[in-house]
Amino acid sequence: MALRLAEVQNQIALSLNKAPSGPLRVISVCAGQGRDLLGVLQSHFRRDDVSAILIDLEEQNTLAIQSAAQKLGLKNIRALTADASKMEHYVTMAPADLVLMCGVFGNISDKDIRRTISLSRRLCGHGGRIIWTRHRRNPDMVPRICSWFHAEKFEQELSAAEDKDYGVLTHRYLGKTRPIVPDERMFDFVGYRSLREA
Repeated sequence: MALRLAEVQNQIALSLNKAPSGPLRVISVCAGQGRDLLGVLQSHFRRDDVSAILIDLEEQNTLAIQSAAQKLGLKNIRALTADASKMEHYVTMAPADLVLMCGVFGNISDKDIRRTISLSRRLCGHGGRIIWTRHRRNPDMVPRICSWFHAEKFEQELSAAEDKDYGVLTHRYLGKTRPIVPDERMFDFVGYRSLREA
């Protein structure tokens, strides 16, 4: 997990480096304690350009995010305790320059992965990036997930850990910006263990 976190942070830093000048919007879905984003922003030269919403269902996680952001002097970081699958929570931050979906695709059904990718067109602005992770255990879904992103006009930019049991990938959205539909839902969180036992 530490190696995966380091690679996610590397791709976040590279995405911020490539982002256009001016204010940047970031969305983190199922953010945990936000270590991936906050770990980069603490020293990144674009830190003051970033406004972000980090959503997680566990209050202990969102409290940790707010505490860490305050200690780091990151004034435009908002943590929300809520169901991250609901599109209504992203209305004020979409379309975003960067969307993080780390640890999501290994805990939802294949059907919901496909749906989430389709709805990501409402989260990303044109040219915006999405960073996602997925384990590489059998059946390895990473190639199929990449094809689903491609079908929705996302171009793969970065891929790491090909020789490990997880993948960390960045895709850039080249399609038309689409408005949020607040009552839409991206996925039902099932959990890795439940999926393995199904």
